[in-house]
Amino acid sequence: MDKKPQSEENKKNFQKSSLKDALSIIGVLVLAFLFALFIINFVFRSYQVDGPSMENTLQNNDKLIVWKVPRTWADITGHPYIPKRGDIIVFKESGLAQFGQTNTKDLIKRVIGLPGDKLVLANGKYMIYNKKHPKGFDPDETLPYGKHIPYTSGHETITLGPNQIFVSGDNRPDSLDSRYFGPINANQIIGQLILRFYPLNKIEVF
Repeated sequence: MDKKPQSEENKKNFQKSSLKDALSIIGVLVLAFLFALFIINFVFRSYQVDGPSMENTLQNNDKLIVWKVPRTWADITGHPYIPKRGDIIVFKESGLAQFGQTNTKDLIKRVIGLPGDKLVLANGKYMIYNKKHPKGFDPDETLPYGKHIPYTSGHETITLGPNQIFVSGDNRPDSLDSRYFGPINANQIIGQLILRFYPLNKIEVF
């Protein structure tokens, strides 16, 4: 006489257990999605190089990790994120349709000029003038990255504003950079390159 009620109770318990398991799985998936979203938006993000503008430092199709925490912290504190001279950064640039590109793209370039610098491009090289270097210096010669930088075409004289940064590709003859679209603003920066993780034989920390 007790078998039927017990069977129904077991069935109900099984259904409750199944529902609880399903809700737990959904909860874990939602948390995993939110965690991934947080990491991508605020901590780091992977990118793939598209084009030759950073050769020979970076090659087309290289896979990279870009560190976003400094920009995130800048947003939290309300101060602009200003990278160091020589850093490689990823930033968002619009108005590129005039150069035959997708109008808005994430670009990767090297920081050449910082806020307050007077930058002069002439005779195939950059010269930077500021309070620390009133007589000027060539960043390509003084920083480690500049050993294999080719001739830099163009003529430019510009004094950068409080939050402005001048960027340039390492492959100067084939780089769409601040020589063409002008300096970028600090709020355009997404993050700083910290790692190339592919190809495996070219893993490098920056």
